Amino acid sequence: MMTEDRYTAILDALKERKSMTVAEFTEITGASESTIRRDLIALDDMGKIKRFHGGAKAIEHEYITNEAPVSAKAQLNVEEKSAIAKYAATMINDEDFIFIDAGTSTELMIDYIGETNATFVTNGIAHAKRLLKKNLRTYMIGGLVKPITEAIIGAEAVNSMKKFNFTKCFLGTNGIHMDYGFTTVDVEEAMVKMEAVNRSYASIVLADSSKFDKVTAVTFAAIEKACIITDRLVNDKYIDATVVKEVLR
Repeated sequence: MMTEDRYTAILDALKERKSMTVAEFTEITGASESTIRRDLIALDDMGKIKRFHGGAKAIEHEYITNEAPVSAKAQLNVEEKSAIAKYAATMINDEDFIFIDAGTSTELMIDYIGETNATFVTNGIAHAKRLLKKNLRTYMIGGLVKPITEAIIGAEAVNSMKKFNFTKCFLGTNGIHMDYGFTTVDVEEAMVKMEAVNRSYASIVLADSSKFDKVTAVTFAAIEKACIITDRLVNDKYIDATVVKEVLR
């Protein structure tokens, strides 16, 4: 088993069992104890696990400090995002008044929206273009443009949302955690997401399984404030906290 494959096997095993010994890791990987010890040291240095004498345990959450460009994020977990986006589009009713957040999963959702009388409001530049190409009634909020995500953010964006009352909002997120809720890396982007949640009858977060048990800088909603559409849950604890739809299970 290659090094990266062993890392994946170790991390996947810890998601299920939380704490394991070196001997248990050797059993699932077929590697020697000395190799496993080196792997555990490397993963501990990367902040992926917490090593202890004779084994390792899972970290309760991973803290994310940066954000990849839209072009990079669009290449990640494409199959999962497409399945999530397709299901999300089925939730749109003919007379809905909807906010669509900037983000790669929410942008994919637009491809699956059929003919509808629903009205859409968005803070995503690419999203507005896609909506218009489908001849859908579209509003775009004003404010500061964030180049890395191509999103309209900040206080001016929040102010332009205050006259709206949405039936549903569809949001992206950088992290989901039982205690810290839904989080994002940018304060001004969080302000827009928070306002969308506050002004929506129903809030739906589109997030593939890689977003769970991760925390970023700013919480924009508590876990119980939004439903989640994901590919599949690694940990069923989230089912007790809010409504979760697993589209690939």
